[in-house]
Amino acid sequence: MSAVAFADASAAVQAAWTALDVLTDPEIPVVSLRELGILRDVRLGVDGLEVVITPTYSGCPAMGQIEDDVRATLQAAGLQGRVITQLAPAWTTDWMTDAARDKLRAYGIAPPQHRCASQPLLGESPLRFVRQAAKPELVPCPHCGSSHTVESSHFGSTACKALYKCLDCQEPFDYFKPY
Repeated sequence: MSAVAFADASAAVQAAWTALDVLTDPEIPVVSLRELGILRDVRLGVDGLEVVITPTYSGCPAMGQIEDDVRATLQAAGLQGRVITQLAPAWTTDWMTDAARDKLRAYGIAPPQHRCASQPLLGESPLRFVRQAAKPELVPCPHCGSSHTVESSHFGSTACKALYKCLDCQEPFDYFKPY
């Protein structure tokens, strides 16, 4: 399909948002990239349409697939654009929508239990020292709701998740670590 010519740049941006809105994360197919906060922006740049994405962490192995999926989705919608990976400000679980958190829970992944500190202001150092809490965080089981859970491994199916086990229903589950 050939690229659709848009006389109005805002119509091209809106068409891209609409097409990309349903694009899901390759590792968690029930949550869209937009709901996770990975899809940061769609804008008109100097060279045309730009789609800005940010990885959940700098070594995320899914980013190549996400870039390919964004390009294929744009092409299927008759749009041409380039994908820009933006690392700063760093992605935070605060960018997840409430819908994403609900979908993660329903899928069997415990969503982050709290919001992180806000992003640094312009000119403020992004380096922050965090003192570990004396008590481990209570993570409710997404299967039975019990808070009687323990961390089995600090890394789960992906580096952005930890592996937990529910001591009541005995089911293992991933916990999306807040950061």
